[in-house]
Amino acid sequence: MDGGILYSIGELAQRTGLTVKTVRFYSDRGIVAPADRTHAGYRRYAPDAVARLALVRTLRELGVGLDTIRRVVDQELSLSEVAAEHAAALDVQISILRLRRAVLTAAAEREPTPKEMELMHQLATLSEAERRSLIDDFLDTVFEGLHSGSHHAAARRSMTPELPDNPTDDQVRAWVELAELSLDPEFRASLRRLAEDHVADLPDGTPTPPRPDMVAVARDLVRPAMTCGISPDSPQADPVVAALTAHCALAQGRPDDAVLHRWLLRRLEAASDPDRDEYLRLLALINDWPVPERLAPAMDWSVTALRIRAA
Repeated sequence: MDGGILYSIGELAQRTGLTVKTVRFYSDRGIVAPADRTHAGYRRYAPDAVARLALVRTLRELGVGLDTIRRVVDQELSLSEVAAEHAAALDVQISILRLRRAVLTAAAEREPTPKEMELMHQLATLSEAERRSLIDDFLDTVFEGLHSGSHHAAARRSMTPELPDNPTDDQVRAWVELAELSLDPEFRASLRRLAEDHVADLPDGTPTPPRPDMVAVARDLVRPAMTCGISPDSPQADPVVAALTAHCALAQGRPDDAVLHRWLLRRLEAASDPDRDEYLRLLALINDWPVPERLAPAMDWSVTALRIRAA
């Protein structure tokens, strides 16, 4: 025993930085046993008790329970086994804390009602199966009965959030916001109308993702004008509007007249939904995709320009 050196409980406490009360507690629990006792019954500890208590202190600071610690110091469990199990438990706790922080941070920014706060908490703590069920219900509302086949599946995938196993705080917050948005009846109805309009415009019924051709045309024609600072009510906007209606007439096989302009206006109004842009932004954040450029500003420009010239 290292030359027969034995430590009193006070000396052991001094060497380990623990209190006498704590050392006695660990000794009573059998985690560090005395090597001997004096004639008066006082405990004496061998030098290896210092190392054992140092390990005990470290494991306690890491949150490991006393029963597990006793099994480690008795060599019933290896440190690697304990570390793996405890790390897994901490992962669960971290996930829960991250979800709670996401809800509280979002609440601090939005000043929700108690009812909204409860909904946010419920959405943040859904299981993977529950999250998938919620999104499936949302996408069913948007796409059900419109078309089928591989293009239908691709459209659904392109709008399906996949929260990773270890999401970042931003991804958790994005999921809560996206889930809330997907439950909004008005947003569901807006996307449904957009999908219906697109399917109705397809000449051969071929299913494609819900992005009307004329919306894409308007976006590509209008963005350069916006970049140049051209206002929708200025004369410089006339060629842009003329090109837009001409493209529409060609695509639809119809005259470039007031009836076509009203039809186009309705299509672009349906696409001018900032909530759609927000859904796609949140979706990109959750899925770690590039964030798409917002569509609503180009649609607003187009709608304003068409309305002015229809007056």
